[in-house]
Amino acid sequence: MTPLHPKKLLLTKWTAVQPVAKNKHFLVSRVIEPEPPQVKIEWVELEAVFSKTVTRIRWRELQDESLWRRGW
Repeated sequence: MTPLHPKKLLLTKWTAVQPVAKNKHFLVSRVIEPEPPQVKIEWVELEAVFSKTVTRIRWRELQDESLWRRGW
């Protein structure tokens, strides 16, 4: 997998290997900026495409190919 950068994750598409609450396709809807700004980005919000539910995860979890695949 190519390296991910947290600032470039916004609006990227992801597919869960195992469905999460009956949702399989997600979009990064928000990259949560920490306070103070010198601290590294830790969290992103994923929005389910079908149900529009929002889930917060650590952005590094997206690098785990056993959990997530890039794209739909």
